[in-house]
Parts: sequence; structure tokens; C-alpha cells
Amino acid sequence: MTQSYVANVLDGLTSKKGAMLLVPAILLVGAALAIGKNSGQPAAAKPAGEAVAVLTSTATAQEKALGGAAFSDGQRKAIEAIIKDYLLANPEVMLEVNNVLEAKMDKIQSERMAVAVKENADDLFRPATSPIAGNAKGDVTMIEFFDYNCGYCKKAFSDVAQAIEKDKQIKVVLKEFPILSKGSEEASRVALAAKMQGKYWEFHRAMLENQGQANEAAALRVAEKLGLDMARIKKDMASPEVKKEIDDTRKLATKMGIQGTPHFIVGDRIIPGAPENLAELLGKNVSEVRKDGCKVC
Repeated sequence: MTQSYVANVLDGLTSKKGAMLLVPAILLVGAALAIGKNSGQPAAAKPAGEAVAVLTSTATAQEKALGGAAFSDGQRKAIEAIIKDYLLANPEVMLEVNNVLEAKMDKIQSERMAVAVKENADDLFRPATSPIAGNAKGDVTMIEFFDYNCGYCKKAFSDVAQAIEKDKQIKVVLKEFPILSKGSEEASRVALAAKMQGKYWEFHRAMLENQGQANEAAALRVAEKLGLDMARIKKDMASPEVKKEIDDTRKLATKMGIQGTPHFIVGDRIIPGAPENLAELLGKNVSEVRKDGCKVC
């Protein structure tokens, strides 16, 4: 490979058209790194060769999309060598790209979620049948989508309960969103049946404080310990009303783009998951909504 050929490749990559090819490729690698981060795999574990392959294959696709011919084998090898050498010498670049991309994606997601919250305000803040804890006439509404088999939901429960106990003006709308297993839906059905007997919060607390698997058998045991009418529980858990509440929550989550639990909405502010500082975030968001008002509620 001659120096002049490499220089030509470099010139091509640094030209306006080359930038058009390379930028989406680098962003794609950044997205791959972000996905790896979300799956629990460290970004640094991504092999340089794999990153180079993504870059060059994407660049080729972009070249075709722009109406040009695909790179020749020689050109591809030259590009691979240049990119690989650069990434190995400057690995921090990939982290910088990933951080910028992640921040941009978070911003886009927040903006989309804000629109979705506004479009579905009635179902979120003024539901006809969803369980409500705390003060039903409270000045700030907190919404939680949860699953009884979600470990993070169990972890987050103490923070939610603490918020209700400390602030008597919080209205908490609890959205039964059983997505993890058949047992999750069975437990949700029993929970909504318990609501019909005025024991929803007590049941909800017992289920989330229980570290075992949530299913119909476990849920019925909890209901029995709470002194509920078991014959009525079994009848109500199979009722159309209970089925509709679960189905409506699933449809709402789809509209909102919510795919995991827990997911919190405080006024027009979003908290996905259960971060370590959840209690602090809930308190901060409640205070801000109370002070500034909710633009979408």
C-alpha cells in the first residue's frame, strides 16, 4: 500500500462527502456501545476489530446510498487500517462519542415522553379505575408503572411508601403493568380484586415486601392473611373490570413508549427505573412540580 494511496483515502475521509459517510458510522458504533452499556456489558469490551467492521460496512452502505460505487477491497482494507490505528491510539474518542450520543438520546426520549404525557394526561392523572394511594385529592400526582415480580419495583417500594408517609399532599396512581411473567398478571388480578374490597394498598405493600415469586398462589395467600373474602376475591379477579384495567394499562404503556418497570412520572417529570437516589429524585420532582406547576397535567 503506497503512502499516496493512503493519503488519498485520508483526503476522501476528511472531505465533505467523507464526513457524511463517517459520522453516521461513528454514531452507529456509539449506539452499539450504549446498547452494550444498557445490557450490563462494559463499553471497553467492544473489540476494535468489531468497531472497525461496523464503521467500514456502514460507510460502504452510506456510499451506495449517496449514489457512489462501493469501496474496493483495497480501499476497505486501507480504511480499516486507518480507523483501527486511530481508535487504538485514541480509545477515549469512542467514550466521548458514546457520552454525547447518550445525552442526545436521553434528551430526545425526554422530549418524546413529555409529548406522550400531555397526550395521555387524563389516563395518567385522572384515571377512572386505577388504584390510588396517598391523598386522592393531592396537589401533586406521582404515577408508577410496576410489576410484582420486578426486583427493582420491590427495591423502590420503600421510597414510594416513605414519600406517601412524609408528604400528605401526594396523590399516587399505581399502574398494574404485569410484563415479566404469567405469575405477574395473576398477582395483578388478585391486587385489583383486593381493591374492590378496599384493601389495595395493604395488599400492594405485602406483595412488594415479599421477596418470593409473585403468582396466583402467593397472591391468594397474602389476600387470605389480610382477611379478605376469598370467594369474592376469586370471582372478582376473573371479572371484566379487572381485565380491562390491565389491558388499558398495557395500551397506555405502549402509547407512552414504556417498556420496563418501574417507571415513574411526577407531574411532567420522568424517572425511568429505580436509581440509587430515587427517594431524593422523587422528593425533588414533587417539590419542583408543587412550586412551578405541571404544564401537562
